[in-house]
Amino acid sequence: MQKTINLLLVALALLVACRAVAHEDHHHHHYDPVIIGYVFSPDKPLDPDTIAAEKLTHINYAFSNIENGKVVNGFDFDDDNYQLLQSLKKRNPSLKILSSVGGWTWSGGFSDMALTPQSRQTFIDSAVAFVRRHQLDGIDIDWEYPGLTGAGNTHRPEDGVNFTQVLKGLRSAFDKLEKELGRELLITIATGGFPDYLAKSDIGNWQAYLDYINIMAYDYNFPRDGGTTGHHTALYSHPDDDSGQSADAAVTHHMAAGVPAHKLVVGVAFYGRAWTEVEPGNAGLGQTAKAGQPAFGSSRYHNLREAVIGQGDYTRHWDDLAKAPWLWSEKERTFVSYDDPESVAAKVKYIREQKLGGVMFWQYTSDYNHELLDTINKAFGRRH
Repeated sequence: MQKTINLLLVALALLVACRAVAHEDHHHHHYDPVIIGYVFSPDKPLDPDTIAAEKLTHINYAFSNIENGKVVNGFDFDDDNYQLLQSLKKRNPSLKILSSVGGWTWSGGFSDMALTPQSRQTFIDSAVAFVRRHQLDGIDIDWEYPGLTGAGNTHRPEDGVNFTQVLKGLRSAFDKLEKELGRELLITIATGGFPDYLAKSDIGNWQAYLDYINIMAYDYNFPRDGGTTGHHTALYSHPDDDSGQSADAAVTHHMAAGVPAHKLVVGVAFYGRAWTEVEPGNAGLGQTAKAGQPAFGSSRYHNLREAVIGQGDYTRHWDDLAKAPWLWSEKERTFVSYDDPESVAAKVKYIREQKLGGVMFWQYTSDYNHELLDTINKAFGRRH
């Protein structure tokens, strides 16, 4: 009798294991990458007609703030804008709308919020109320950065492990809220794409409670007076680039820290970085420069495309090792690092090859006639 029971238990265990493998296998074969657009409109209402809802899977509306440890609206038009974003679901019923909390400017309250069980619960309760109020599909937490100063923020060595407790509690609260609302609720975060971020994090534990981890794979080389020009959003690290940083390096480090590939989302920059008073040589790449304002003004892709690329003295160059373009004007002594359709397509190809979660970009209104967004969709083989 005992032998029969043992055999039955073994058979049952095998069946469960087979089902688990089949489930994993199904997940593995059904590759459905996300396209997450950060939408930022701090000073005016959104025009929903300008947002191509069918070309996105998720919108992260930036930013909500933290006040007294609670999630609150960030800008005057937020109530209206959340409603306008909801209206996009008529055109794309599967579109997910999240609120992104924090960002570079508003990350000052995170460390205090995460510090105690009471302060964490205050935040979690407010996030639940915020999701209800705006009918959201989840929360994206953009803490820049746990354990690091960021924009001169309060930070502590225990931020990483405290954030694990925040995410654990938030996931538990969202699980309950899902039953009540009858729909899925997501938790995502934006992460720094540099080694010190991961060193101060507890990301191997965070990831268990997260749907997606959006790597900010940009601003790797940043204009500083006396600094050196370089790619700000390269796919691969160029051997001559002392920063050693790139999207690929960030993905590799995130995976080494315990994040599964399917949760990693690679950030693309819909804006450039410009250096002025650049020393000539090598078409401006890797040269000493200053961080002045270029004559053409904004380095958003929209402005680069309209007023700089292929105009005047500006020549486009391509780094085939880094898979990154740059613009150089010897006359203006100006160097611009940016993403364009060729570099964006290369990133999507990489994402597909590595079976990563998908792509995100900062930020929607900086595109030019949907040129970069259309490139993403086309490179993923999406038809719209």
